[in-house]
Amino acid sequence: MSNKPVFVTQPYLPPLEEFIPYLEKIWDNKILTNGGPYHQELEKALCEYLGVEHIALFANGTLALVSALQALRVTGEVITTPYSFVATAHSLLWNGIKPVFVDIDPSTFNLKAEKIEAAITPQTTAILPVHCYGYPCDTDRIQQIADSYGLKVIYDAAHAFGVKDQGGSILRHGDLSILSFHATKVFNTFEGGAIICPDSKTKQRIDYLKNFGIADETTVVAPGINGKMSEIHAAFGLLQLQHIDRVFSRRQEIDEIYREQLKDVKGIHIAEKSEEVSANYSYFPILIEAEYPLSRDELYQRLKDNNIFARRYFYPLITEFPMYRGLPSSQRSGLPVASEIAGKVLCLPIYPDISNNELSRIIAALKV
Repeated sequence: MSNKPVFVTQPYLPPLEEFIPYLEKIWDNKILTNGGPYHQELEKALCEYLGVEHIALFANGTLALVSALQALRVTGEVITTPYSFVATAHSLLWNGIKPVFVDIDPSTFNLKAEKIEAAITPQTTAILPVHCYGYPCDTDRIQQIADSYGLKVIYDAAHAFGVKDQGGSILRHGDLSILSFHATKVFNTFEGGAIICPDSKTKQRIDYLKNFGIADETTVVAPGINGKMSEIHAAFGLLQLQHIDRVFSRRQEIDEIYREQLKDVKGIHIAEKSEEVSANYSYFPILIEAEYPLSRDELYQRLKDNNIFARRYFYPLITEFPMYRGLPSSQRSGLPVASEIAGKVLCLPIYPDISNNELSRIIAALKV
């Protein structure tokens, strides 16, 4: 059996020859950026595929998050999760906003709605939840809380491309939803991101913000940033869309293999799938419980020694980093569930090109 490295993820890349015609068109028209034809075509194609009305493309998901907060003029305090990638909280600091961290639900890894309500102060202006691993937040309850207190809701939906609940795309929830098209995501444009907008007026404001605030040749209407997606990235996105259903199908197969092979392994807890959600299988997190013969970190090292590179997503918590550690809401005593999950979680390799032999290697290493 091969011992080549197996990483937690690998970008899906369509056949190179399929990308060449896109590049040839770019070379012919010499339009590289500033909302060129591929950029416009990708926005339209994504709206259709995702079932949303308006989308604004960005160079990456972090710029999209930063710009979304600007677009909604969010200030003061924002309630968010400690259990995420640092970009979620960093986007608040970049806007001069104070993050307020609250605990998560042990079954979904998402913000616990009751904890949100308890953390609201007169300075609170918004909620920034994350659909962690693509598992949907309690969107109805979060919206009820936001409506009761007059708060904005911005979803970090970096993991949630293509995810649907019973009402349709999960991206329709909140005031804005943000996607990441980074190389590690189920749908990638090398680097990229987007904001899902509820109406054309909001999209227009966001389009100004991502292009220095420029409205026309002589008019600047806002202190914008350069967040535009290039034509090469947009072209790659169009090609990726042609393959995305196969990508989802293979990820589902891998998810099912893991679930079947690991269901009886004592001490490995696998999150339950919801029959009400159409998933994208972006991650495969397991929790290492006390009954397992190894600690989570010992298992992590055992896999590494076998050239299998799982990841402890999300460990440490955002609240453990120096720029957040001093905040009152960062104390571990107030985040018992997030702290416990961060000490147990391990995300196993999952990507379309992983072979069944490689999956067998991973599963064998887990069966201590």
